[in-house]
Amino acid sequence: MSLQNLPPLREALAEHGLLARKSFGQHFLLDLNITRKIARLAGPLEGQTVIEVGPGPGGLTRALLEAGAQVIAVEMDPRFIELLGELAQAAEGRLTIVEGDALKVDEAALTGGAPAHLVSNLPYNVGTPLLIKWLTGPFRPTSMTLMFQKEVADRIAAPVGGDAYGRLAVISQAICEAKVVMDLPPRAFTPPPKVSSAVVRLDPLPNPPAPALVKALENVTGAAFGQRRKMLRSSLKVLGGEALCVKAGIDPGARAETVDVAGFLRLAAALAS
Repeated sequence: MSLQNLPPLREALAEHGLLARKSFGQHFLLDLNITRKIARLAGPLEGQTVIEVGPGPGGLTRALLEAGAQVIAVEMDPRFIELLGELAQAAEGRLTIVEGDALKVDEAALTGGAPAHLVSNLPYNVGTPLLIKWLTGPFRPTSMTLMFQKEVADRIAAPVGGDAYGRLAVISQAICEAKVVMDLPPRAFTPPPKVSSAVVRLDPLPNPPAPALVKALENVTGAAFGQRRKMLRSSLKVLGGEALCVKAGIDPGARAETVDVAGFLRLAAALAS
């Protein structure tokens, strides 16, 4: 069997008696027109290694394989391993299935140290922790094209001063260029979630901050946005407060949502030094 004559996804799910599990945050993308568009937004992928988290029945996996990618699929739900195995047979060696928890997986070990893209319709309940892992951990993806709840996607790409601007925006945009590239309504999924979804494209900046600076940035943003209505002299008191702000050239009377990414990087540099 080849990729071209695989049975429709709904038919494959029915044959295996598979339904989405709410406890795993599962909502399946079965429309191959949508999954192919996501693959194009992540591309070009011909000959590229792609890590996909939470493939489920393999709708996005099929599109990535059609685009010519070498796919490593990390699936925590053992119910889908057999179905994905059938897809692997059709993929002629271009699909590797890893059964495990993506929060604990060593991505560099999966790829043998080779560069890789991350393309996933992420389970809602672990989307943000996974993104933080990939932004701040040792593995450096070539790019990330990831689906989240719309609210989370907006927080990742939020501009300074907006209601959605916060810790996630600062950390994401300090390390990557982040842009919402596609919106999806609940009806695009099976079963439909109660919220809309969106795809975010994240491309690493040419000169991302060093790991020590990223760690300091996590500490500064955690304190600043943990008490976002307070002035920085108060919210950052445990880290140096007014003295830290002055050292970084930031107004101690400012509030977190008014400080841009560059300002937070200066605060992080002041803290790290």
